[in-house]
Amino acid sequence: MNEISFEDFLRVDIRTGTIKEVKPFPNARKPSWQLLIDFGPEIGMKRSSAQLTTLYAADDLLEKQVLAVVNFPPRQIANFFSEVLVLGLEQEHGGGVVLLQPERGVENGVRVS
Repeated sequence: MNEISFEDFLRVDIRTGTIKEVKPFPNARKPSWQLLIDFGPEIGMKRSSAQLTTLYAADDLLEKQVLAVVNFPPRQIANFFSEVLVLGLEQEHGGGVVLLQPERGVENGVRVS
């Protein structure tokens, strides 16, 4: 395990957001959804590509609150630019990714502390 300092951790900006739009992403190498996520007035709407198709249908994701890293540079995935990294836990043996979510609803844009 590689150790990091507490200051390194504080540089990772993890925020709450609500998924507002879900579209299929047929050009992705691995099955994925294209997400539009509302992070509140400070950050606004951001896009993400997320490999969540094993456990989540598009309708299951709409209005779901998630946690995401918002300060990575955009990453091009096929013909799409992913602006944030939605966080999840990958299950063993290809069981899919389980979203990390707040235990109860909070305002969009709240920073993990």
